[in-house]
Amino acid sequence: MEPPDWQSWVFDEEESIKHVKAAYDAGINIFDSADVYSNGASEVALGKAIKAHNLPREEIKIMTKLFMTVGRTAPSILDVRPPALDADHYLQLDYVDVLQCHRFDNESPIEETMQALHDVVKAGYARYIGMLPCLAWQFHAMQNYAVAHNLTPFISMQNHYSLVYREEEREMMPTLKVRSPSPFPFSFSLSTSSILSSQFGEHLRILQPTHIIQGTRNYL
Repeated sequence: MEPPDWQSWVFDEEESIKHVKAAYDAGINIFDSADVYSNGASEVALGKAIKAHNLPREEIKIMTKLFMTVGRTAPSILDVRPPALDADHYLQLDYVDVLQCHRFDNESPIEETMQALHDVVKAGYARYIGMLPCLAWQFHAMQNYAVAHNLTPFISMQNHYSLVYREEEREMMPTLKVRSPSPFPFSFSLSTSSILSSQFGEHLRILQPTHIIQGTRNYL
């Protein structure tokens, strides 16, 4: 949600706010964002849309993420409230429904990560926590630590899963069955990540390796 000249597929703020309302009117009540998307502009637009259209907070679910740098040089899981949950700066909400780790943090001990996330939930800034793509053993270690130490466990795994990438079937999906969280597969397109589509033009399709495109066709 930056000026369109940043990326051809990005909406500006005004258009983004319209689309949030259109999505809600169509029955969509879950909105997923991240502090890093458009360097914070995505969350700003989402927060403005909720206020501008007076969307009932009790009927919508807001999911956001943290980990990557947003105008800073040393992001840390210990710094999870500013800016990720700074109500006056980004979403302008009292809380988010699901706060997710955008990636596994190789620089921070799992103990610190899970304690920090738990503290955010207990402080009321997030209702639940979730995880994004990581290795199955990493997710298991984090979830196991939380459960063993009576901390807030993950309720979701927003993993990369499509016809192109099915590695999740090998270890992550079985792990989720044991550890309870629900999978929320994400991709540009749940079937093929849009790599077989020309909707974004050749300049984006060219970014996909030929062997991946051919591998997808084998499933069709």
